[in-house]
Amino acid sequence: MTQEQKQQICDQLRAYVEQKGSGNKAANSLNGVSSATISKVLTGKWETIADEMWRSIASQTGSAETKGWQVVKTRAYEAMTFALENAQRDSLVMAVIGEAGSGKTEAIKNYTAEGRNVYHLVCSEYWNRRTFMAKVLQSMGVTYSGNTVADMMETIVDTLKRKEQPLIVLDEADKLSDQVLYFFISLYNQLEDHCGIIMTATKYLRVRIEKGLRLNRKGYAEIFSRIGRKFVELPLLNSEDVAAVCVANGVSEAKAINGIVDEAEGDLRRVKRSVWAKVKGGAR
Repeated sequence: MTQEQKQQICDQLRAYVEQKGSGNKAANSLNGVSSATISKVLTGKWETIADEMWRSIASQTGSAETKGWQVVKTRAYEAMTFALENAQRDSLVMAVIGEAGSGKTEAIKNYTAEGRNVYHLVCSEYWNRRTFMAKVLQSMGVTYSGNTVADMMETIVDTLKRKEQPLIVLDEADKLSDQVLYFFISLYNQLEDHCGIIMTATKYLRVRIEKGLRLNRKGYAEIFSRIGRKFVELPLLNSEDVAAVCVANGVSEAKAINGIVDEAEGDLRRVKRSVWAKVKGGAR
């Protein structure tokens, strides 16, 4: 890893620490990164820090540029950012859906890295109630030990009520079990008009909630009500978006761009693979 890359990661970490409020809180929110390591990075004592640690810090603090990829503000990126800004400013609760590879998670990561009191959780199928609470606490940099789920919820609510315009983002929320999804209602009930909450996912989240409404499943009518009885749908990736991504990342030849547009199928991950193939293959 070059010195320039390390400096980029250092700058990203510095912004992350400022966002969390202190080095200790930042360390609590990161996996496998101690406060001592954070201090070494920020004070320029890099000699004993392994490349693996640098990569870990980069991936956890959202430093996409260290991998040489330039993020482009596509229409979906801009729409996702607009939703985040509104939810945080006005303490709104909403559900945002977008196709896989639309770039919504990249927008969330960058917004989280730039703003204060934004807590981004990438949800998983294996989470139970306690795991969910632990992930929320970790994202806020709050330490806990041996607490019950009720204690953890109380800590989360008390912590967020002391924050200015906090925002919780539940990314890939369609992966949450019903049991964990019910916590969304509890969070809303206790933090209404104080904390913004956004659930993001693919269109499966809408399908799931609409099915739950039809079957009259417990909690689904409440969830639907709390998101304003609607879903914010991100625009699909179009040819202009793909072309902008290509140019920003080193592919400017019209024929190459047209080929990538044809292969994209609305998925930025496919675009990224195609661009890397062109760049590494020498086709500009």
